[in-house]
Amino acid sequence: MTWSIVRGAMAFVGNLPVPPGQAVGVVVGLVLDRLSPAPLSGPRGLHRAVGAVTLAAGAALNAWALVERRRRTAGTFELEHPQWLVTSGPYATSRHPMYVGWWLLHLGVGVWRGSAWVAGTLPAAVLAEHPGVLDEERKLAREFGAEFTEYAERVPRYLRWWPRRSAAARPLRPTS
Repeated sequence: MTWSIVRGAMAFVGNLPVPPGQAVGVVVGLVLDRLSPAPLSGPRGLHRAVGAVTLAAGAALNAWALVERRRRTAGTFELEHPQWLVTSGPYATSRHPMYVGWWLLHLGVGVWRGSAWVAGTLPAAVLAEHPGVLDEERKLAREFGAEFTEYAERVPRYLRWWPRRSAAARPLRPTS
């Protein structure tokens, strides 16, 4: 392996920010599980299988988001300083796919370990991170203006919890 590949890999991983809420949430979940186990019901093998799939999905989503951001960058790649608003790949369905990826990783760790503590640590971590996400969106709105506003209207912040109604399915409002 050449040093250029190693440096490239290190730069890529160095741009993978771990949200503090998720890092703390996973650690707190592990500590709580150690001090006061709260096992999930069901067979251990099922926990391991579902946890592994969830971990893989989270890692894949984070990698896809990073690759898409890198593809849309000229020169030095700095995740926290985007050159253009990326709206393709996973960013076409979530404005913050990496946060969703970290949620899946957090959930995967808890389920893989068979710990019910994840039912409390994951929502707490998400809520703790949300103000930072709102701040990040304010910065993007200042930097990209109308382009970000249109994107935010079209793509959900995290996930769409309900199907999007097409314009044809929306009731007409009377005009006066």
